[in-house]
Amino acid sequence: MTTDSDTPWLTNQEQRAWRTHLDVSRLLMHQLERDLQPFGLTNNDYEILVNLSEADDHRLRMSDLAASTLQSKSRLSHQITRMENAGLVRRESCESDRRGLYAVLTEEGWETMRRVAPHHVASVRRHFIDLFTSESLDSLHASLAPVAEHLRQHRGNP
Repeated sequence: MTTDSDTPWLTNQEQRAWRTHLDVSRLLMHQLERDLQPFGLTNNDYEILVNLSEADDHRLRMSDLAASTLQSKSRLSHQITRMENAGLVRRESCESDRRGLYAVLTEEGWETMRRVAPHHVASVRRHFIDLFTSESLDSLHASLAPVAEHLRQHRGNP
């Protein structure tokens, strides 16, 4: 490995924190995905259902949905096609922009969301929230909020 003498390498403390974050992120998302499998959903499916269920009229422009789920428009289009085939969403044309499309939550998608959400919340509690004290959750939020804000500001920038 070549090293650049100007690179501020991670200290042991920083390395430990970084690797623990990576472990938690991967392991938690893996577990949440496993807990959605009995419902025939992936984490991506669930995230789309959540976004649509919280949107006005249960619909979002595809470009806005892609941005909110951090997916490319192409990847989201494939995802929406699979979810359309499952009856969870449908596409509708945008009257104000003929090139634009909406993703719309179907009645079946809404019922799926209502059925799955309590199980998903229980999974989030069991594998994450309940492992912290109230004070720890406040501290975790305070620690991670600046990182989330920084990343939101730099989204799409190198």
